[in-house]
Amino acid sequence: MFKSYRRSAARLAAAGVTAGLLATGAIAGAGSAFADGGTPSSSGATATLEGLQGDLSDTATVADGGGASHNVAAGLFKMDVTGGGSILTYCIDFNNHTQRNATYQEVPWSATSLYGPGKDKDNAGKITWILQHSFPQVSDLGALAKAAHSDTLTQKTAAAGTQVAIWRYSDGVDVKAADPAAEQLAEYLYNTATVLAEPAPSLTLTPAAVSGKSGDRLGPVTVHTNAASAQPVLAAGAPGVKLVDAQGKPVTTAKDGTKLYFDVPAGTADGSTTVTVTATTPVPIGRAFTGTGDNGKPSQTQILAGSDSTPVTAGATVSWAKKGPIPALSAMVVCAKNGVDVTASNQGDENFTFQLEGKSYTVAPGKSQTITVPVKEDQKYRIDIALPNGKVKTFEGTLDCKTATPGPTPSTNQPAPATSGGTGGNGNLAETGSSNATPMIAGIAIALVVVGGGAAFFFRRKKSSTTAE
Repeated sequence: MFKSYRRSAARLAAAGVTAGLLATGAIAGAGSAFADGGTPSSSGATATLEGLQGDLSDTATVADGGGASHNVAAGLFKMDVTGGGSILTYCIDFNNHTQRNATYQEVPWSATSLYGPGKDKDNAGKITWILQHSFPQVSDLGALAKAAHSDTLTQKTAAAGTQVAIWRYSDGVDVKAADPAAEQLAEYLYNTATVLAEPAPSLTLTPAAVSGKSGDRLGPVTVHTNAASAQPVLAAGAPGVKLVDAQGKPVTTAKDGTKLYFDVPAGTADGSTTVTVTATTPVPIGRAFTGTGDNGKPSQTQILAGSDSTPVTAGATVSWAKKGPIPALSAMVVCAKNGVDVTASNQGDENFTFQLEGKSYTVAPGKSQTITVPVKEDQKYRIDIALPNGKVKTFEGTLDCKTATPGPTPSTNQPAPATSGGTGGNGNLAETGSSNATPMIAGIAIALVVVGGGAAFFFRRKKSSTTAE
């Protein structure tokens, strides 16, 4: 059983530059202004890294391929969830650093190194099997030792053995647990694991942006959650717009599969608004988390091993206009493509034309188009979309799709504990990162939703050229 750690004060969620994942937004008609005052929200759980837990980790030995070896700490990390509660995670990005107090976001496997170019996607499913059949999900260490045919296991050695088995699948590392029982557990887990499906998100909405003509019932936006119930709330600032079901009845609660519609009265001024859905639920075991430190660099990717019942949030946008193009834009990291998919849909009655990466694209009414923008690994990216109303929409983030490779000094390139509150990791590992959590990006003046953790989404005035400088 997962041991619960709680804090009374919630940490601030970073809405901006975390590992760039998905940002969505919607515009009204091409001649209309963007809606002001949009509030970013995250899809699923957001958490702040506390660090590798000294009482839940032990030593492992890594061969460097040249006949030498070095020790690393292997075990469980703890993160404090925004809004309360905590989660325990294992590392799935062996050679990358952790960034102290990095902000992490629950994400799909497709946005992590598990689905990076050339990766065997079945390995992610095997890691999930390991998580479900080992510590801390299996709290009976005697039964776990019996299954592994090992000597006595402690929480420290069980965590170390589990992490070693995970590294062999996530990174292909030549690593062994120092403790014989932990190594036997690692062997058992690695050799027995079978492929499981990706766990469902704790809470997300699809699609994350819809649009249409005023006077219509727009949507639907579908709720996906493992929570028994969730609470949808329509943002203020859109008089007359109502959140309803397919029959037009008001909606105040939701569950998995609930379809949300937006009733926009005829004659409503062109504009947009957001719906935010919240719930409290454990995050499913095997969900991935990507993070970014306050230096803008990726922090070591993690995978969920244990969860409290924690607050989760998701959001979507809706825009409307009386006539003309009525587009919705979104961008999502797709690690298999090593880039960002930008999708534009148009529910208006005229073509929507925009400029992206120096090229012009036109989306006909009722259609959508997705363009993949290649992005360099571990680099901040900025994707500008020049719109016909003289504005520019920008998607920003940091791509972290490939498993890091060892550097020239292995001892400073291994997972580094970010200790806190008296707990700590192995002292022979370097500390990395800084002491401040990623700040929330301020001054966002557009109705938007940040879904899947990551990209800052904002607009600015376009200069004389059709593309952003």
